[in-house]
Amino acid sequence: MTTFATPLSIPSPPWSEFHIGPLTIHFYALCILTGIIVAWIMTRRRYVARGGDGEQFENIAAVSVVLGIIGARLYHITSDYELYFVPGKDPWRALYIWDGGLGIWGAVALGGLGVWLMARHYGIPFGDIADSFAPGLLVAQAIGRLGNWFNQELFGGPTNLPWGLEIAPQYRPLGYQQYSTFHPTFLYELIWDLFSAFVLLRLERRFRLARGRTFAAYVALYTFGRFFVEMMRIDHANKPFGFRLNDYTSVIVFVGAIVAWVILSRVRPGVLDRPLASSRGSGERGDAATVAPAEPAEGSPEAAPEEARDEVSDS
Repeated sequence: MTTFATPLSIPSPPWSEFHIGPLTIHFYALCILTGIIVAWIMTRRRYVARGGDGEQFENIAAVSVVLGIIGARLYHITSDYELYFVPGKDPWRALYIWDGGLGIWGAVALGGLGVWLMARHYGIPFGDIADSFAPGLLVAQAIGRLGNWFNQELFGGPTNLPWGLEIAPQYRPLGYQQYSTFHPTFLYELIWDLFSAFVLLRLERRFRLARGRTFAAYVALYTFGRFFVEMMRIDHANKPFGFRLNDYTSVIVFVGAIVAWVILSRVRPGVLDRPLASSRGSGERGDAATVAPAEPAEGSPEAAPEEARDEVSDS
């Protein structure tokens, strides 16, 4: 059955790039860059508010962003190598990041490695830094999904629903040329990411999550939603045993996140019991950065024995 655009359907942008003189600007790249900037600002504020050093964060974030982009591209070209490295394909296109093709799994893995290395360098617990990144990553992923809209890619199967996404004929996969509107899976994932960021912040405040549990919750929330979104997509993907590769990845990473949550809950209770501060340097500090309290003066209620303090407070 052929589907047709309805008055309420979502139109796709008629262009994915614009030119400034000889320079070509791709909206996909602008979406990714905007997401990185927003996540950078959000994470820095959270990191400093927890007592972290703002100057150290700039170095940590710079390393994680560079490695994250490299990891995202490596995951894509590795999982879809046949798009670049088989006879008849142009291997140089593996470098064309503006055409799309960034795997969040590779970004988190290699970007996380960068954060871990910098955490060791500065002597800061890795879990503390990872928790600062978590909500911003979800918002960045949501913004980045708009790039798929501009590129008219990674959409779902045909649909007659009012919010169906209009796709130009040249972007429709083989076997789907007779359809005009498709599930906007980019929008589904965008909404899920923003909803997950809201839930994550509420959970963090309600249960005072810390020491890596916020990041574990981020991974679990994202992979749970991504599994169902991935099932809807009809773009090219390797399908071992009939399932898309990213579905396997989602399940494995989700289980890993739940296991990590349980371990961290037992070993390191989620209590913000100390400021996130490095023993090296004394850069910018947020509101949570505190100075060790002075010894109480002799004779003050604080210096009295516990029983005596109870009597004082009850008076």
